[in-house]
Amino acid sequence: MHVMAGVLIDSQGRVLLAQRPPGKHLAGLWEFPGGKLEAGEAPADGLVRELHEELGVEATVSEPLIRVPWHYGERSLLLDARMVRAWQGEPASLDGQALQWRFPDAVDLGMLAPADQHILRALQLPVRYAITADAPTSAQDEWQNCLRRAIAAGEQMILLRFPQWPPARIRALAATLLPEARARGARLLLSGDVDGALALGEGVGVQLKAAQIGQWQERPLPSTQWIGASCHDADDLGRALGIADFATLSPVAVTATHPDASPLGWSAFTQLVDASPLPVYALGGMTMEQLEPARQAGGQGVAGIRGFW
Repeated sequence: MHVMAGVLIDSQGRVLLAQRPPGKHLAGLWEFPGGKLEAGEAPADGLVRELHEELGVEATVSEPLIRVPWHYGERSLLLDARMVRAWQGEPASLDGQALQWRFPDAVDLGMLAPADQHILRALQLPVRYAITADAPTSAQDEWQNCLRRAIAAGEQMILLRFPQWPPARIRALAATLLPEARARGARLLLSGDVDGALALGEGVGVQLKAAQIGQWQERPLPSTQWIGASCHDADDLGRALGIADFATLSPVAVTATHPDASPLGWSAFTQLVDASPLPVYALGGMTMEQLEPARQAGGQGVAGIRGFW
C-alpha cells in the first residue's frame, strides 16, 4: 500500500501534525497528514488530492523528503513523505481529527506513529554531514579553531573522528565546542563513544561503527541525542533499525582512504536506501556536488571528509 504524507511547513518553520481518531489503527498517535495513493495516480498529484480532502488546502509546491517502507503486523506500506512549503487555504480538520502546529525539535518521537518517526528525523537532519579528517594530537588547536569556524558558519552536524586521539581528548574537545554548538543548534557526534556522549549530554550523539551496531537491543542514548550507524550493506542497515536515527552507507564512490574497496555506485545505493526506513547519507568519495544525485537516489544527503573542509 502506497501512502502519501504531507509535511506542511509554515513561515515560522513549524510542521502540521494530525492525530489519528478513536477507532482507527494507531488511534491517539500523531502523524503527518495524507492518505492512500489511488491506482495510476502520480505521488505528487495524490498528495494534492489527499491534503484537499483531509485539510481543505491546495498544495502548490512540494518536494520529496523520504520514503519509509514499514510493516504494521501483516500490513505493509510505503510511506512517501513530501515537504509542502506553499499551499492555498487554511488547514482545517475535515475528518474530525485534532491538528497542531509544532516546531520539529519540539516534537517527541513517542507521540508519533512508528513509521512517521522516521519522517520527523529526516526533517530534523541536515543534508550534509561533515566528518573530521584524521589528524595527530598535535593538531588539536588547529582543529578546534577550524571546528569553531565551521559551527559559526552554520555547519549543523559534525562527526569528531580522530582515530589517533585518546577518547578523553576527543571528549574534551567536544566539551569545549558544546556551548557554541548548542547556541547555534549544531550537533556533535563522537565516533563509537557511547559513554562519552552520555556524559556530555544533550547536543552530543554517537556514530556507531558497523561492528558495534549489534551490541544493543534498543537505543543506548535518549532520543534527544542522535545516533548514526556506519553501514555497508543491507544487513548493517537492518541491524541499525531500532537503534539508530540515521545511517551512512559507503563506499558509494572510490575514495582516497580506501582505494581498493569496491564502490556501491548509485544504483545499488538506491536499492539499499529504498529497502530501509532510515534516513541514509551517501558516504565515500562525496562532495557537495553529489548532493543532488544523492537526493535523487533517495538519500538524506551526503557525508564526507575531504570535500567538507
